[in-house]
Amino acid sequence: MNDPLVTVDALRVTVDGRTLVDGVSLRVHSGRVTALLGASGSGKTTTGLALLGEYPDGAVVGGRVDVPTGAVGYVPQHPASALNPARRVGALLHDIARRRGGALPEVRAALRRAQLPHPDEVLRRYPHQLSGGQQQRVVLAQALLFGARVIVADEPTTGQDALTKRRVVEELAAVVRQGIGLLLLSHDLDVVRELADEVVLLEGGRTVRPGPAERLPPALPVQLVRRSAARPAPLLAVGPLDAVHPDGVRALHDVRLTVGVGECLALVGRSGSGKTTLGRCLAGLHDRYRGEVTLDGQVLAPSLRRRSRAELAAVQYVFQDAYAAFDEHRPVVDQVARPAVRLRGLHREEATRSARQLLADLGLDAALCARPPGALSGGELQRAALARALAAGPRVLVCDEITSGLDAPNRSAVLDLLASLRERADLALLLITHDLAVAGSFADAVAVLDHGRIVEEGPAAEVLNSPQHAFTRQLMGAGRPEASG
Repeated sequence: MNDPLVTVDALRVTVDGRTLVDGVSLRVHSGRVTALLGASGSGKTTTGLALLGEYPDGAVVGGRVDVPTGAVGYVPQHPASALNPARRVGALLHDIARRRGGALPEVRAALRRAQLPHPDEVLRRYPHQLSGGQQQRVVLAQALLFGARVIVADEPTTGQDALTKRRVVEELAAVVRQGIGLLLLSHDLDVVRELADEVVLLEGGRTVRPGPAERLPPALPVQLVRRSAARPAPLLAVGPLDAVHPDGVRALHDVRLTVGVGECLALVGRSGSGKTTLGRCLAGLHDRYRGEVTLDGQVLAPSLRRRSRAELAAVQYVFQDAYAAFDEHRPVVDQVARPAVRLRGLHREEATRSARQLLADLGLDAALCARPPGALSGGELQRAALARALAAGPRVLVCDEITSGLDAPNRSAVLDLLASLRERADLALLLITHDLAVAGSFADAVAVLDHGRIVEEGPAAEVLNSPQHAFTRQLMGAGRPEASG
């Protein structure tokens, strides 16, 4: 084997007495993939960022990190953090290409290599006008334009549908075949199994099992739960609804759906199919639409600025990109408590006690949440974002890929909490997801979006498992899952 491009020996990172990484060692070779596996908060992102020489504020660092100077690209778990919200994608990528002596054809080629088949449409948009999956692929194109010899990919397939995930895996494999070394940080065992040559498993910041990828356990089949086809009376109703992006491009066409009291409706579809735009319309975050959104038969104003406090509390949105949804300078617990003060009128002390309990229910301790968002891992912050939405006491919760960045135990904990809330508080859920296992095991009904239109809708087990809905499985890139009683 050739000499490693990256050598990490006995890396140790401590912040305020808390050890984030404790003695981690790994190698990244040209043309090979090293994968870091581990639960949220295990130290994967801290280790990956060390290759760029980036550490948390106040970090005490020990050990050795050797990397090629100026030749490491980074694809973050939360891609919006790597994109300037005030600049169109085209302006950003053209600047990078010009600095390297390239031009527009090189930019288009990089976007196509990153699985964005219509680059001109993407180049015209601002980052917030792209889905999370599209943002992630733009950041990958950015790393390719920089000419990186090593790429650190932090959950590069998180929040993407199966077909897009397949293409990203193929692109990363093609990049590796060109001699680039890849450090892959991922919860996705299937992706790791397919791409990785070596696997380093982290637990509590320590290496517990290095070795070849062949040692990973086999994937489990998707299990679908059959539920009654009867649906409850609508709490939230949509449509017919048509929406456009700020650039005038049609985003949604004649969308109609309902979500009943205590019901979970899973909204599935390819990246860019309109799922997030629809969720934002419900929450008053996207007002460029014609049609109606009603709650208990009362029409909600398109813009949240025109909704009452009670209406704002009633429909809460949990963003896919949790980092972008938090103020980086304020303690997490204070931000989780704020909706209860602002929307429910609780005293600050009572709201803080309630926030701490919600955070504890999601496995987040008080000391951690007294810190600013940058001290939390992506998975931890995603759970904090859910706690903040629940603090408002919502009747409808729109969850945009909230389990995509979580390891299996924490994903189960989040879903268990949501299930108990549905039963206890008559909470209706709209679950935006690419995870067919989550949709099949948790949702009562499924609606499938394709190019802004609902193309299939019905009970979850029927839509995801019936032969008559083969289009859905083809669209999501899934084989036929097995149903269970």
